[in-house]
Amino acid sequence: MDVWTLISFGPDGWGDDIAYGVLVTASLALATLPLGLFVGFMVALAKRSPDKTLRLAGDIYTTIFRGLPELLTLFLVFYGAQIGIQQIVRVFDPGASIEVNSFVAGMVALGAVFSSYASEVFLSAFRAIPKGQYEGGYSIGLSKGQTMRLVVLPQLIKIALPGLSNLWLILLKDTALVSVIGLADILRQSSIAARVTKEAFLFFGLACLIYLVLAIISSVGIGAIERAVGKADIQR
Repeated sequence: MDVWTLISFGPDGWGDDIAYGVLVTASLALATLPLGLFVGFMVALAKRSPDKTLRLAGDIYTTIFRGLPELLTLFLVFYGAQIGIQQIVRVFDPGASIEVNSFVAGMVALGAVFSSYASEVFLSAFRAIPKGQYEGGYSIGLSKGQTMRLVVLPQLIKIALPGLSNLWLILLKDTALVSVIGLADILRQSSIAARVTKEAFLFFGLACLIYLVLAIISSVGIGAIERAVGKADIQR
């Protein structure tokens, strides 16, 4: 069977399976991004808090998820959460059996890792904003929430954007880890095709090409966002 037939769509090729893997990979990355950004922002706020307990909690969170390998974090979430939920459910129903969805487990695990790094990006961005910006907001009668939303947040996004862009590209690559828990992403679909057809170089090479294309598309999109943010800043 020739190369074009192997990568074609239809019953004789693996194009449908690889395309589904691309969809799963992109969906996982896009679902993880808002979760990671939100948690990372909250952790950054905790680490800036005057409350020592919140600062300590934020430091512990980032230390754990920046220190553990991503694959180990994925295993802990997928298997550990499954065991924990089953133990809780069996208290009420001894015969119950619960399975954690691999997509959700991947999203939570990758989100935890992403948020731990994103929190440091946000924290650095906060430190780059002069205290006078806060005082200026308060002086014109804005509340703390309004000052954060109208004065600080626009500047924070602009400062943090380059660092967050790099984290997005890392997240996109880290989605390949979910193949080990059975999620049909690009790498898993390519692995199955390579094993069945004995054409490992072809399908893993195709996977490399797809990841590079996704990275290029992401870079173009990130560049467009940075230009839009720059234009908005000039107009203000």
